[in-house]
Amino acid sequence: MKKINIKISITALFLLGVVGIVNINCSDDVLNQTNPNKLSPDTFWQTEGDAEKGVIGAYSPFTHIWYYTRFEIFASDYRDDLINGFNTSERTAAGYFSATSDSNAARWVWQAMYQGVARANEVLRHVPEIEMDASYRDNIVGEAYFIRAFNYFNLLNSWRNIPLITVPSAEVDLFTVVQAAPEEVWAQIESDLQMAKSMLPASWSSDQLGRATSGAAAGYLGKAYLYQGKWAEAKAEFQSVMTSGTYQLMDDYAHNFTEEFENNAESLWEIQLVADGLTGWGADAPNRGKGAGYQPDLAPKGYTNQNGMRINDWALNLFLDEQTINGEIDPRAYTTLFWDTDETTDYEGKTLASRTYENATYDEAYPAGDGNIYANKFLDWEFNGHAHSQDQGGWHGAGNNLRLLRYADVLLMFAEAEFNLNGSTSAALDAINQVRARADMPAHASITMQDIEDERIKELSFERSRYFDLLRWGRVKSRIVDNPDLKSESAGTAAYKPGREYIAIPQNDVDRNPNLNQNPGY
Repeated sequence: MKKINIKISITALFLLGVVGIVNINCSDDVLNQTNPNKLSPDTFWQTEGDAEKGVIGAYSPFTHIWYYTRFEIFASDYRDDLINGFNTSERTAAGYFSATSDSNAARWVWQAMYQGVARANEVLRHVPEIEMDASYRDNIVGEAYFIRAFNYFNLLNSWRNIPLITVPSAEVDLFTVVQAAPEEVWAQIESDLQMAKSMLPASWSSDQLGRATSGAAAGYLGKAYLYQGKWAEAKAEFQSVMTSGTYQLMDDYAHNFTEEFENNAESLWEIQLVADGLTGWGADAPNRGKGAGYQPDLAPKGYTNQNGMRINDWALNLFLDEQTINGEIDPRAYTTLFWDTDETTDYEGKTLASRTYENATYDEAYPAGDGNIYANKFLDWEFNGHAHSQDQGGWHGAGNNLRLLRYADVLLMFAEAEFNLNGSTSAALDAINQVRARADMPAHASITMQDIEDERIKELSFERSRYFDLLRWGRVKSRIVDNPDLKSESAGTAAYKPGREYIAIPQNDVDRNPNLNQNPGY
């Protein structure tokens, strides 16, 4: 089996019948009966099978269309300095600092993330008490720690001032919870990932690919430390991944972004998407699409029915600023972007050229001319044989997994941690040069922080990290706000107010809970 189809199908069955009143003096004991067929925490968490269903249910929100199958991209990549989203809408609003607290886009992503937290809390409360294989029980509990930490990592970096809930929903008044200090949330993320790292296996069997591993936990623990500037702790975690012998760079960079090479040796964590033929609006429920519904939001103009976007020119220029050891364009440019060029690069036995759906050249795609630069990464049109982003199955016609943490990222984060500790050392150089060598780029003899930043753009664009890099470096204002042309296709950046680096707390949550304070700037 190529990958686990992470979704849950737990159905509560109710008896349907005719109730005859035989005695008008029925006692309370007769009336207050427990329905033996209704699922509840007291009746569900009994067996190993229940534990497994529960944790798969905690994974399930990742493939909700509110989360990674589509809407999360508007809370991450659409906010960065590469993407210039077309038109003004709630999908592009966060990118030009005009998102409102009643925006569906923000509310849906927030809800999906907290849904994952809530389900992980249920697993952590109940599974340790189930009599089952102890090792597998630990694995499942470790998965829940990882899922909770991962969702809190996302919530903290998009909203910053968030409630921290670590018990089942029935044990807390959700209408009176308060927001935790960011430092408290970071501490919880660190603790959860430390637990996950100690309890998760290094790998799963082939029919369970996609479940969290100890390597994924170590990678995200290092990332959590890095985001806080804890360089030594981050370096140690990345080193543990680098010396584990589990991960390596794929020979061909492009193999990290196609359905054919999912869950490969470079991948620490990816969202398991499935071209399941279910074309409805995806949801956290059976019989709803679990495919790559975000692809129409990356696809070039004319190959999507969404507003779409273009890529700002500076990103292509960065790729073109230096050549490979063979005097050609960085091969990662062709995987990442679609632009007007006839130049080619020979790489891994192939001749790379600028192509999009149906293997069309830029002139074929835009015979009347266009001039814009578009995205290409993750579209996987060649593997699927798709003519456009919603071909053969609508929203969910593509099953290409979304890679969120790769070994290349670990190497670059290690280089950053090492650089901040000790400068341009041989260890930092070796890490970044491994990434460059895979793309046939010449080795650096020394590096600056700018070199690390540039390499992250070339290697990791559209992998949901660039905006958060700018945020943690304190550069959202200087890089995006002060350069309104980067958002010229929507509304510039005039709507910015201090604090809008983060998204507004959903208004319905603020209205229902007087203890929640709206984020600054809104």
